Amino acid sequence: MKSSARLAWALSTAAATFWSANAQGVTTSTGLRPSLTVSSTSGSHSATGAATPTTSSQNTDTSIVTATPSVTASLGDPLPSQAALPPVQAWCPSKIFCAGKILQTINVASPYPDSKTIVDKPTNGTASSAIAAFDAFGNNVTYGQVVDFLEDHFQGEGLELEATTLSNFPASPAAFARIPDPYVKGFTLAVHKIWNLLIRDTNESQICMGGECESSLIPLNHTFVVPGGRFREQYYWDSKFILDGLLKSELYSVANSTLHNFMDEIERFGFIPNGGRIYYLNRSQPPVFITMVLSYYNQTQDAATLSRALPIMEKELTWWQTNRSVRIKSPYTNQTRVVYHYNVNNTAPRPESYAEDYEAANGADLSTPYTDAEKGALYAELASGAESGWDYSSRWAKNPHLGDATNQTPLLRTLNVRNTTAVDLNAILYKAHIDLAKLYTFSAKSLARRVLKRADEEKASYHRDQAAMLKTAILDLFWDKDRLGFYDFNTTSNARNEQLTAAHWYPLWAGIIPNEVKSNATAAFGAFSSLNLVMRKYNGTIPATFITTGLQWDFPNAWPPHIYFALEALANVPANVSRAAIPTPQDGNSWNLLPSNHLGITQDQLPLQTTDGNNTAPAGSDINALNGTVYNGGNATEGEGWVKELQREIANRYMTSVFCSWYATGGELPGLLPRLSNETLNLTSSTDQNGHLFEKFSALDVDSAGRGGEYAVQAGFGWTNGVLLWIASEYKDVLVRPICPNITEQAISANANTPNGGVARVTVHGALFGLVAGVLTAVGMLL
Repeated sequence: MKSSARLAWALSTAAATFWSANAQGVTTSTGLRPSLTVSSTSGSHSATGAATPTTSSQNTDTSIVTATPSVTASLGDPLPSQAALPPVQAWCPSKIFCAGKILQTINVASPYPDSKTIVDKPTNGTASSAIAAFDAFGNNVTYGQVVDFLEDHFQGEGLELEATTLSNFPASPAAFARIPDPYVKGFTLAVHKIWNLLIRDTNESQICMGGECESSLIPLNHTFVVPGGRFREQYYWDSKFILDGLLKSELYSVANSTLHNFMDEIERFGFIPNGGRIYYLNRSQPPVFITMVLSYYNQTQDAATLSRALPIMEKELTWWQTNRSVRIKSPYTNQTRVVYHYNVNNTAPRPESYAEDYEAANGADLSTPYTDAEKGALYAELASGAESGWDYSSRWAKNPHLGDATNQTPLLRTLNVRNTTAVDLNAILYKAHIDLAKLYTFSAKSLARRVLKRADEEKASYHRDQAAMLKTAILDLFWDKDRLGFYDFNTTSNARNEQLTAAHWYPLWAGIIPNEVKSNATAAFGAFSSLNLVMRKYNGTIPATFITTGLQWDFPNAWPPHIYFALEALANVPANVSRAAIPTPQDGNSWNLLPSNHLGITQDQLPLQTTDGNNTAPAGSDINALNGTVYNGGNATEGEGWVKELQREIANRYMTSVFCSWYATGGELPGLLPRLSNETLNLTSSTDQNGHLFEKFSALDVDSAGRGGEYAVQAGFGWTNGVLLWIASEYKDVLVRPICPNITEQAISANANTPNGGVARVTVHGALFGLVAGVLTAVGMLL
């Protein structure tokens, strides 16, 4: 461990003491809006690189951006009255960066569009001097005092991290060398190079040591990859998909460093926090670390890393078993099952989303003010939803149809995360046991001493047994053999939820294939029929749910992890039930191929596809169905079967979504695909930009980012890049050049012109692009 980093754990040391016995954990949250005012100093970023970080003196900096506090009220006006302070959270001891008087007062003043900004700013002096300056304001704090306090006592957010230039960066990894389509290959290599813009190290010169300043950062000992944008530190489940891409890019040492950072955190805290900040120390994220280790070991055969990881992986599983397991008596079999749920111990607003959580619990629109107990329960629900990685979705709501895209708060107030036993969490932990058993088997084979070999073999057997019990529980509680889907189990109603979500793909990815799917070709297709419906009814890719609420893990948003899980789920379908072609639906409507009540909504409730900017296609229209394929779904191959066809279509549609949104924001492939004209890019507010990869996409279009939620769409973006590189490698032979919409005034206002043989049904969300571009410029995400 670097000596200065060893000294730099400041606040996290205090938190670690608490966590050794009480660790709980996660989030992926909070709000960025397009009115941010910033000043920035730009530095050049050299995109050369390799698998080994150079010394810090060789690094080049990305733009350093400091958000400037700005309020809408007169500076002399006093702040509105505040609600009573929430209880102090033992896991978060800072008086500046954790829930308390300072953080609440700043958020009531709302000096930044994003609540995360303040908690990512180190102080420029001691914590005691900042606290004393704040206390001197007394009880009637003005907007001007808050602005002065921030300007006088805080540095720029993210200064504790530095961009890392790699040496000997692989110019053309073998995984991409044989991609047949030149445009797909060129774009894949362009995305491969983006790793150079997302690789970070702890900037030791900026770390607060000896009490000279205070920061929320948990310094890491090794190089890592950030997702991008406001997510400027390492994140847990993002890193699984980042690692998949790093392995395809032959950046093995960065993948190795990522794993060692997580091992350091498990050793220190007992679990992996959501991200690298102290305000994440009460929650984790979907536990994908063990499957990450297996992916890395399969690629590298790195015995030393495996040897370190084995006992640490056990420690993480113990944390989940101790803190997140629950016993449920099944209403279907009367058997008691041990399963897992997200359940964060939290009674205060999340520091990185303080303003949003505070408003939900204290909003003036509440007809009856919440009691302290009700506020604490809501804060626990919000934190638990953040732990799930799906923050937020109608799948967690008591009434999933309550949502309103113009006002999401009422739906958030009905969150029921802790009483929802999440099918995806249980599938991930099932696979963790399976993968850990494999890793013990690999270790046993490499050992010469018989006693050690036997111990590893016994541990492998133990984890296979644990997996078998969890598989039985998953099939009992979550699988509906009549509806042919996996559904969350709700302990409030003591029944499965009605709504099908993208969590359905996780058990199938993990290798849990119900008997109905194994033995019956019709049932097997039925379990995947919603993928067929999406490809034929919508222009984009797989949505998280089929309910529109304005929350970011609902329709129309489509997330890269779900593309990965769906494709891997398809890969696990047995050959004996996957050889037939996709059935021809009655009346040409793919809805008719769904099992009864499979989605948990009626056809009338199914979101409609916009066809020309304003009009929508009828619910019964498969507007993207072509002969043997779908629009932007690649080329049909004779005899490929329904599984191969869906894999080809989904892989191409994802490639199209990432490519077209990148091209529409200034991307180019020198010598192959020229940049759009400034006149055209002006329509997407991208004349000064060079293409962006967004964190989420849309089921409704292929040339813009996703939308909704408590923060604006982010660019970068780690898991988007990783999934794309994985798809480019795994599906290279079926990928073809994407057909992007023509960006014109007509496309934005009403009708999309026909580009390069395309059709006039895919539209550009020009207003959204203007918003996105404005936000990107404001927060310095011109990577």
